[in-house]
Amino acid sequence: MIKISVAQPIINLKFVIKVFVTYFVLSISCFLMLRTIIGYTSFRDDVQFLLFKQDYIDNQLWKIAFYIHVFSAVMTLFAGYTQFSSQFLEQHRALHRLVGKIYIFTVLVINVPVGMIMALYANGGFLGKAAFVLLDILWFLFTYKAVIAVKSRDFVNHRNHMIRSYALTCSAITLRTWKIILSYSFDIEPEQLYIIYSWMGFVPNLVIAEWYIRFITKQRA
Repeated sequence: MIKISVAQPIINLKFVIKVFVTYFVLSISCFLMLRTIIGYTSFRDDVQFLLFKQDYIDNQLWKIAFYIHVFSAVMTLFAGYTQFSSQFLEQHRALHRLVGKIYIFTVLVINVPVGMIMALYANGGFLGKAAFVLLDILWFLFTYKAVIAVKSRDFVNHRNHMIRSYALTCSAITLRTWKIILSYSFDIEPEQLYIIYSWMGFVPNLVIAEWYIRFITKQRA
């Protein structure tokens, strides 16, 4: 009698669905970010986020940091398409390393320094500034630890720290998502709202990242 196994097709179907959902969400996120960024290509001072930063609009240090951050940060989001796929890593190691180096450079050399400048000028008083300063420090630490790990050929810790780093990269998306959800769901003072979504933009991301790291560690044990 010929035995027909349905386990493999089911596993493959689950994998396909997972990959499709992941890339679909990532694509929508990147599209929305690109849409936002295009709005700043006019370099006008009265568009989008800049409307709320009129107190600093004449501060050239802050303004330069803002535009560098806006136009370079999206490059880090695109890393999600290549850097977390085991199949991609196996088939395209050279490209994986190249994209990884671009990501590391963009985070550590460009976005962490300008991000700190922006954090120090953040709205929301001490709590608002503290959220973005902490985000920037953690972004640096996890990305730097990922570099140290890969140089030591500790690929497990490299992967884990990169997951944490990318979770913070995605705060650019989740912060804006929480802003929309909270502003339409609750009647909160703008400054208080800003403080809340400043923290909500990255803390849940780290919680999910830690859960995912534990999950894949258990799966591969």
